Formats: sequence, structure tokens, C-alpha cells
Amino acid sequence: MSLDSDIKSPRKQLWPDTFKKTKIFARNIDDFKKDNPLILKYDDQWIGTPEWTFKDVPAGEYFVQIVWNQVSNTSHVNEPGNLYSKRKRLAVDGSNEFSFVLDKTIEPKKVDDYPLARVVKMKSDTLSKWWDKEMFLKASVLLARDYDGTKSYPIRYNVAGYGGRYTRINGILNDDDLMDWWMSGDAPEVINVFLDGHGPFGDPYQMDSENSRPYGYSLIHELIPYIEEQYRGTQNATYQFVDGCSTGGWVSLALQLYYPDSFNGAFSYFPDAIAFDNYQLINIYEDENAFVNEFGYERPVLRETSGEPMISMRTFVQYENVLGTSNTYVDSGDQFVAHTALYSPKGDNGLPQPLFDPFTGKIDSKVAEHWKKYDLKIYARENWSEVGPKLQDKIYIWMGDMDHFYLNLGTRSFHDFLKTTQNPKSNAVIEYAPTEGHCAQFSHKRVLQQIQDRIDVIEKK
Repeated sequence: MSLDSDIKSPRKQLWPDTFKKTKIFARNIDDFKKDNPLILKYDDQWIGTPEWTFKDVPAGEYFVQIVWNQVSNTSHVNEPGNLYSKRKRLAVDGSNEFSFVLDKTIEPKKVDDYPLARVVKMKSDTLSKWWDKEMFLKASVLLARDYDGTKSYPIRYNVAGYGGRYTRINGILNDDDLMDWWMSGDAPEVINVFLDGHGPFGDPYQMDSENSRPYGYSLIHELIPYIEEQYRGTQNATYQFVDGCSTGGWVSLALQLYYPDSFNGAFSYFPDAIAFDNYQLINIYEDENAFVNEFGYERPVLRETSGEPMISMRTFVQYENVLGTSNTYVDSGDQFVAHTALYSPKGDNGLPQPLFDPFTGKIDSKVAEHWKKYDLKIYARENWSEVGPKLQDKIYIWMGDMDHFYLNLGTRSFHDFLKTTQNPKSNAVIEYAPTEGHCAQFSHKRVLQQIQDRIDVIEKK
């Protein structure tokens, strides 16, 4: 439900943004049959985000919508196939009864028709074996303007911000200025591949993990060779590049570090925390609590570029707790479960083990120890003699120094390590923009120009 009048459907406003004032209540229901009316009461077992309960909804006018997550107990509620009701504008005053009909289905998005656009859907034998069911990898492709199937082209693999789907190519296809440039002689002749951010626990981060399983292996050994064969990429990592922003910033940098022979340049914009001594504002190895800092104050997770806190970590996580069928964030299908599914070991209940208690914020030091495997600073430091020489000229990171999610701190920590490297001394380019926030300077055109610059350097050698 939402208190705002000028909004989209409430089901699209589930992110804990204080300006949207959206409140969520949820509960698990067994044996819900489509043809039988279901009566929900205030005294049922609800978990919610507001301070007030479902029994004591403050009097006022609300927009209300019901969503039934029937597709998967680990996916986000807005997964295609889930049912939802029409949005209703309701006046609540005391004891009220309202009825809703779940007669709408969330439809999957499709890639727009365009002469140079392609859709890739490939069965992953590796993932299918792990999950004991058919698992598919998807991507969309934007070909070069004068694409010739008999030629070889450089390939750019783009990773989206959190949960971005392969259908995001539509935003490019509908950007007239960008497409005019792409079809001009000024744009580089590069094949663009837009990877899919869909996995068993939300975004799989294109990496292997104990929970989502071998997404990194499947990308490197199945999807990329398949795309190279279909669209005549060079079959040579010299002309393979990876980029992304936010989640994609972390993934692009991680792919370059963990698979240094598979890419010849990573362009990482405002990456998620790449060093966990600064997991946003949390030092997971030393702090005792994720919600409360060492001074006894509620720890913010989001700020304005002025520095003013906007949302606390506790509030943000509670929204994910409500979205999870376990009543915790570890199966919410949202941001913190994605981190947990990637970095954490698998728990006895089949779900990822949480780094911190979903309600108290207490950090589990044993789980924190397991996260070290994905701490990019620790990984690079422990493997520098092997990977360092392979990373020369390949790393570019951009970060706003007032990143909304405090991600600049992890980047600074990683950068401090790179300054100490020897044999070789890292020549990574890391740029900071004062007062700039999250997602401020990423653009597809800018990255493509950076890739062309990298190609020019390669071909001069």
C-alpha cells in the first residue's frame, strides 16, 4: 500500500525509498486455490515494514494492491507469471472490508524488433546439471552498424545494475540520439552483448557460488563461446571487454580479476563494495553489528550527495525481510540476498547463510570469514604474483566520492592496496568525482569510446 497519490502501481514501488512512503505487509499462505475466495484478517500472521501493524492502519487514503508470488519462493514478487490485482484507491477509517481480484499476470518483457538486435537463449548444461532441471542463459545483442557475418568484431559484454534484464537493450534502441551516433561513422564497430541479471536468488552476479552455483563457469565456458560462434567474435580474448555500473561495476571488475585471460579490459563504474572492510559503512571483519555502528547510532545505507542520511540499514533490510518467504532477506530476491547468495555458504535449510541477523543486525564472524573469497582486495592481494601481470592496462574504475550507497569507501580501500603492489606495480586507472553520486557518469557511449581507445592501444603494439 502507498500513501502517495501520484505514483505507479504500488507493486512497482517496493524499494524502501522514503519519498514514496510505500508500506508492505506479507504472509505465507498454504493451499491457496485460485477459484476459492481467501479471507485475510488483521489478526493473521503478517510481517510488515511500518511501525504500525496491519490491525492499526492509520486513518487516511491509500492506494492498495495485492500481489501473489506463486512462481518461486526465492524470486522477487514482480517475477513474470505472478498474479496481481488492480490498484485501488481506498479510504481507511476504523474497521473496513475491501475485496480484490487477482486477475492480472505479470508478463515477461521482450526485446523490441530492430534489424541489428538479436536475442540469445542457450540451455546451460552445467547449470541444468547442478539444478537438476533445464536452466537457460539469456542475453541480447546489438550488432555493429554495417555488420557482416563473415568478419570478426570486438565484443563488449555489458553487465547491468542490480537485477537488470537482457531486455534493457530496449532503452538503447529507443534512445534516438544514441542510435543516431551508433549508426554513424563515428561509433566503433563493436558487438554489444547485454547479459541477463536473473538467477535463483535474484541477480547471480555472473559468478560461481555455493548457492546459485556455477554462473561464472557457464558464462565463460558456455555462453561466451556460443555468442562468439554465432556472431563471429574474434574467438580471441584480445578483443573481449566487460563493463557495467553498480552491480555491473562489481561484476565487470570481478570477472577481469577471476578470469584475467578471458577479457582485455574492464570498465567498472561505481561498483558495489569491492573490499569488505568497507562493505558500505560496515567492516564485516571487525564490526559486531550491521545496523548499529560502534558509537551506538543507527547506520545509514543511503545518503544524499550532501551527506544527509536517507535510509537506515535496518529499514532497508526490513523491506527485504517482508519480501522473503522465509520472512528474512535471504530469499527476498532483492539486493542483500544477492550478496548473501554469492558470498555466503549454503545453510542447513537450503538458503544462503546470512552475514548478519535479519532483525538484530548481529554479524556472524564465521560467515564473514567465508566472504573473504569474494573480497576483491583480498583476492587480488593473495594472488597478485599470478594475476597482477595479467591485469596491466586492463582496469578502469570510476567512482563518485559522494556515492549514495557509500561505495566509494570500498573502492578507496581497494585503491590503497593497488598503490602498494610490486612486480608489477599496478597501472589501474581509478578516477573519483567530487560530490558525484551513484550512477552519475556512466553512459554506453562513453564506455564504447573507452573500448575503442583500448583497441587503438592494442593495435599499435
